[in-house]
Amino acid sequence: MSLQKTYVESAMNAGDEILKPVLTQGLGEAIAVIDESGVTSYTELDTLANRIGNALRAEGVRPEERVLFLLEDSADLVAAYLGVMRIGAVAITYNRKAVEKDLVFVINESRAGVLFIEEDFIEPFKQLQPLITHTVKLIVRKGESQQFSTLLDLVADSPSTPCSIIMSPDDMAFWIYTSGTTGKPKAAVHLHHDIIVSDLHLRENLKVKPGEKILCTSKLFFAYPLAHGFFAGLRCGATLILFDGWPTPERTGELVKLHQPDLFFSVPTFYRKLLDLGIAKHASFSAIRCCVSAGEQLPGPLYDEWLAVTGKRIYQGIGTTETLILFIVNTPDAHKPGATGRVVPWAEVRLTSQDGEPIHEADTPGVAWLRMPSVCDRYWNRQDMTRHAFNGVWYRTGDIFSFDKEGWWYHQGRADHMLKISGQWVSPVEIECCALSLSDVAEAAVVEVSGKAGQTDIVLFVEPKQVVNDPLLLIEKVQITLRKELAHFKCPKAIRLIDEVPKTATGKIQKFKLQQMLEETEPAA
Repeated sequence: MSLQKTYVESAMNAGDEILKPVLTQGLGEAIAVIDESGVTSYTELDTLANRIGNALRAEGVRPEERVLFLLEDSADLVAAYLGVMRIGAVAITYNRKAVEKDLVFVINESRAGVLFIEEDFIEPFKQLQPLITHTVKLIVRKGESQQFSTLLDLVADSPSTPCSIIMSPDDMAFWIYTSGTTGKPKAAVHLHHDIIVSDLHLRENLKVKPGEKILCTSKLFFAYPLAHGFFAGLRCGATLILFDGWPTPERTGELVKLHQPDLFFSVPTFYRKLLDLGIAKHASFSAIRCCVSAGEQLPGPLYDEWLAVTGKRIYQGIGTTETLILFIVNTPDAHKPGATGRVVPWAEVRLTSQDGEPIHEADTPGVAWLRMPSVCDRYWNRQDMTRHAFNGVWYRTGDIFSFDKEGWWYHQGRADHMLKISGQWVSPVEIECCALSLSDVAEAAVVEVSGKAGQTDIVLFVEPKQVVNDPLLLIEKVQITLRKELAHFKCPKAIRLIDEVPKTATGKIQKFKLQQMLEETEPAA
């Protein structure tokens, strides 16, 4: 499918488009969701979405008003999300375990008039209520509440008749708040037409068929599972496996054994934990048809070990909250270990230098600009950031890539993380991957420090794979490997061992915390 053919001009509604391909094929009785409560068919999901949508409209929710979900992943969440979009309102999922200041910020910034919560959030909400700047109607998903409405109360007398209204493809449909590694959350504003291409990677590249089961280890408030599990999976007629609570390797192992997913979406950090704990050795992991990784660079040794233990390749790709879906991918038909992948047919990627000059030569790193129909429209209330990141139909990803003569692309890290050492640009990812090639190293992270005369120096944090009896011996081993593989100016000034490299919930390294550690203590010699 070409890039041009994916744009939508006619009126539509994203809440309908997700289920339409399955329902029009007469597959309504197929299982759409497996969650902690049981199974839900496509017809049941469609009916519940209409009942919730009609009920919210009766409560006064109007087009483009925001509805916020602080819920466990469930069929109820999926149906409510669809129902919100169907009546033209804007659906937002957010981490219900987020810190108080971020929760208050998101509720206030979005001005969400309706908030879906779990019963255990009633008391915390009461504590937050004085900080909220507008009136919020609370709907409790399960349980009983004398003070607030429940989901059962909401839909008790609500009809199941279609509730959808026709929207412009360019109307707001849903927001996704970026997880980020620093600063306040910011909302990527996605439009109704963004849904149309959401299933192409699964359908065209991964060959997902109706009835196949999908398990994503990340929760639905992240773009990665929201797009590739919820949106794409349901558009393909697959069954989405959802679960309560935060994902752990042990819980994931149980889910894989119980439900035997055909497709498994996770992040490198989680794949590593499944291997280190021996969970991936179970035969159920070898039965998975397709394993996908995104969120961070997939180290080569991790790819090799997963293949050796499970017999399955991990197909790496990259996407962002802003792009919604992966735009550079490996696939079963075209894969190369170590490469991020190739650009999908429905996207176009260009590289520029740090000064904005176009890059056309292979093996030359540059900042990636992306054109794809699912790219968000803007950041909500962030005009300066929007102007910096968006230029017409082009989105500046902020990621550094290079490509080879065969068309394989390689992620080199973030543009704002690139380091200038001895007058030359250095990618932290190159140094980190070199350290990760050692079997003793579980994680590696490069940060910069100001050295003498204002120059920039590099410090490498290393997380050992197991308890180290002789730290100096491991540091020396890493140093020898780096000096052998890298130019001298790329070798870090110091190497520091750390029990655990700090990360976000999506597995992204929080380098600002490592910077704080360096400010509090002198770097090791």
